[in-house]
Amino acid sequence: MRVYFRALSILIVLGSMLAACGAATPAAETKAATPLIISAIPDQDPEKLNRLYPQVAAYLSAELGIPVEYKPVTDYTAAVTAFKVGDLDLVWYGGLTGVQARLQVPGAQAIVQRDIDATFHSIFITNSASGIASIADLKGKTFTFGSETSTSGRLMPQYFLGQEGIQLSDFKGEAGFSGSHDKTIGLVESGTYDAGAVNEQVWKKTLADGKVDQSKVVAFYTTPAYYDYHWVLNPGAVDRYGADFTQKVQQAFFKLDPAKSADKEILDLFGATKFIATTNENYTQIETIGRAIGKITP
Repeated sequence: MRVYFRALSILIVLGSMLAACGAATPAAETKAATPLIISAIPDQDPEKLNRLYPQVAAYLSAELGIPVEYKPVTDYTAAVTAFKVGDLDLVWYGGLTGVQARLQVPGAQAIVQRDIDATFHSIFITNSASGIASIADLKGKTFTFGSETSTSGRLMPQYFLGQEGIQLSDFKGEAGFSGSHDKTIGLVESGTYDAGAVNEQVWKKTLADGKVDQSKVVAFYTTPAYYDYHWVLNPGAVDRYGADFTQKVQQAFFKLDPAKSADKEILDLFGATKFIATTNENYTQIETIGRAIGKITP
């Protein structure tokens, strides 16, 4: 009888172990199948964004071996809020929104930027009928920024205006906020505003594509360089996919090769030739200026 109970006890233990292993398998599979959700600030024409980011999602899915989904957002604020609550794992931010997002999520990391983002610029444009030829000429003129939280369309242009002795109160009426760089160009071209500030990359691409009447709109000032766009990774994604996930994502972006047609299409849509590493510390200047104008609060 004693032998019988001993054998029964062994069978019960083995059964418990097998049950535990069986329960772990679906959980592991569920974890592996959980999609990585990527997004981006809506700083340009939605049509372009909807061409670019599904391609990025497909590329990352193949490189990382996990499902990756692109989730568009309605505005800059939504991109920050969704990251804060954990609905977004990896987001393409401008300098300011990236800082805003990271400060609300301890452990969030700026991990990758384009080669052009280490020395980015804003371009000041004007309607040719305005008579504006320099920053000083902006006094008494109408002016529009892009989004209120755009780094290249508002934050740094406002900072450099101040460095040149121009305050927002010097404009005719209140400064406008178009919502995107494309819209800023259109508003200046139509004469709705005398001048505006735009992202250097968008301005150059608009010129190259012949989408602006250069007899009506001209560039008259380029700002000094600053750090701008970058990918920010939510620490929740690292918790799900492993401690080496940050490096895996970085390597996936580093591997984009302009010699490969599919990779080149992604790089071209980003306006870059390659991606490089970045760190949170690169955006200290952005944070300082953001606090100074009230776009970042303690």
